[in-house]
Amino acid sequence: MVAASPPSPPPLGRVARASGPGLAASAVIAGRFLPVWLATGALFVVAAFVAPDALGSTSWSYVLPGATVLAVAALGQMLVVMHAGIDLSTPAVMSFGGNLIAGAGSSHGLFVAILFALGVGVLVGLVNGVLVGLLRLNPLIVTLAVGQIVLAWSSKYSRDVVTTQPQVPGGLSSWVTEKPLGISVVFWTGVAITIVVALVIRYTTVGRRFQAVGANPRAAWMGGLHVRTYLVLAYVAAGVLYAIAAVLLAGVSGSIDPAFGSAYLLAPIAAVVIAGASLGGGLASATSTWLAALALTLLTQMLVIMGLSTAMQYVVFGGAIIAGMVVSGDRVAAALGRGLRMAKPPRTEVAANGQGGPAS
Repeated sequence: MVAASPPSPPPLGRVARASGPGLAASAVIAGRFLPVWLATGALFVVAAFVAPDALGSTSWSYVLPGATVLAVAALGQMLVVMHAGIDLSTPAVMSFGGNLIAGAGSSHGLFVAILFALGVGVLVGLVNGVLVGLLRLNPLIVTLAVGQIVLAWSSKYSRDVVTTQPQVPGGLSSWVTEKPLGISVVFWTGVAITIVVALVIRYTTVGRRFQAVGANPRAAWMGGLHVRTYLVLAYVAAGVLYAIAAVLLAGVSGSIDPAFGSAYLLAPIAAVVIAGASLGGGLASATSTWLAALALTLLTQMLVIMGLSTAMQYVVFGGAIIAGMVVSGDRVAAALGRGLRMAKPPRTEVAANGQGGPAS
């Protein structure tokens, strides 16, 4: 009769103990990415009063493509940050990629030029990944050195080939002017890339293992994962995203100059940090990274419309980044964790809920 009877539900205290840690972890993770959403909303409100033209259709025609390019480059940086690294080769990959696009000369060679630009991204990412992941070298020094080498080759190619024809092929320029549903095709491309990155990281086996390796490499290695392989993959995927950003920027700019891509040395890092990514590795959000890139681009556009000098623009921009660091994801997560631990009910109370009386 005992075997045939239905099992009794678990005590309430046991359910609370089982669900409590999961809810607390979800709250901490959600809180990590909340500040960038609140800050972006506040920026829209301030812009509506201080510089309403920044929210006009003419302004958005510049903001959305610019934010998309920054967002795609920041997604690549995010993958590296998820493995506790920083990649300083971004402007070099974008510079070489843009020069290769301009060097195509005509739309007939555009496809091949894009493939070569993607190949540069893969090669640079592979070199960075091998030096950092296999040889255990410092990522800041490695990516800076590799970036300088690539930038030298980019300058040589620009001097030999692109100087006489700085314009990008007409096929690319025509493509970026298309506006499906009234919005730039560059924006839709960036949205599609962001969705793909988010889905792969969150819902695929490779993506979950990618996060696990970044969050705790030693535990991942003990679990049988190839830690170094995923670290190399992070830099290779980042290089591909930098190359895609270069193609988009070339189409938006319409021409290539010696400073092409130089603005993307620190801006992608700022977007990733403001978005709430953990600098210790593991946790990051593709959608929050895209939103942070939009907020930084909108802030820049707002300052230009307000007529601030270049020096003051740098001051405000730097102050915004510092403010983002003050309320960064790591600090918010730590504060939430402390608050949840302080709010945890006493052990005797949990026992009373589960056993019908105080623990003896």
